[in-house]
Amino acid sequence: MNYQYSPNRFSFLPVVVKNLLIINAIMFLADIVLVRFGINLSDILGLHFFKASGFYPFQLLTYMFMHGNFTHLFFNMFALWMFGNTLENIWGPKRFLLYYVLCGLGAGLLQEGVQYIEYITRLSHYQSVNMGGTIVPMAQYLNWMTTVGASGAIYGLLLAFGMMFPNSMIYLYFFVPIKAKWFVIGYAVIELLSGVFSSGDQVAHFAHLGGMLVGLIIILIWKKKGRLY
Repeated sequence: MNYQYSPNRFSFLPVVVKNLLIINAIMFLADIVLVRFGINLSDILGLHFFKASGFYPFQLLTYMFMHGNFTHLFFNMFALWMFGNTLENIWGPKRFLLYYVLCGLGAGLLQEGVQYIEYITRLSHYQSVNMGGTIVPMAQYLNWMTTVGASGAIYGLLLAFGMMFPNSMIYLYFFVPIKAKWFVIGYAVIELLSGVFSSGDQVAHFAHLGGMLVGLIIILIWKKKGRLY
């Protein structure tokens, strides 16, 4: 680790991380409340497949603030606090927010690309899909291809932390110590294998990889320009 914290610079809960935590919590609660009034916020703000009728470009940003359940929200926000604190204290709020948003956008775009490949290879020739004995019109099925969660942006943060502090120790499941570089590599391999071989697990593995890929590009550019630390 080649960065030393300055007491005047370090904040336990810097401004962007704090506000992201608050916004994500508010959106999660709003989703729970509004669905009782017939408003599905996850459907409106979640990222639909771009060929679906429910797709709007703004969803590439808003999907990052919606989560499927409390566990999904909790682990994303815990990772945001864990890795985001260090990165925002180093980069400052503007660069940190830019990095976070770009990773999230990249994650969404890669997920859209993977869904398009699935569409043209498996779905485009059919008018409906058999879902466990129920025939679902293709238009309805495409609208079900929706992505939510900050995971893509979070994986970008994980990638940045692993590249900047490769020998820092991370405690897997709070007990098992592992160097950050191996933690990041391991997660990347798991996500790639899961994306290729897993089916029906309702996890956007390629969105996670998209966040890491965009993060890698940004980190390499900043490193080349001497702006990484």
